[in-house]
Amino acid sequence: MSEENVVYIGNKPVMNYVLAVVTQMNGGTTEVVLKARGRAISRAVDVAEIVRNRFIPDVGVGDIQISTEEIVGNEGTATNVSAIEIQICKE
Repeated sequence: MSEENVVYIGNKPVMNYVLAVVTQMNGGTTEVVLKARGRAISRAVDVAEIVRNRFIPDVGVGDIQISTEEIVGNEGTATNVSAIEIQICKE
């Protein structure tokens, strides 16, 4: 999996990420990975569902991986943040 097939989900509107995934899929990419942390996880799930249900019907959800990442803040305190990777691939 090359780094260009990864869409990092953040605080932008959901449709921005949907457009990024659809653009990659229409460009010939067979799989895209959505990566999100913390509160953006629900946005990543929304992106996967909107792409699957509204834009590209022959796309499926492949592997889903969940993990916990440790983020060190400005004061040196470590915080655990949930992370998810959702693989979207053409069937």
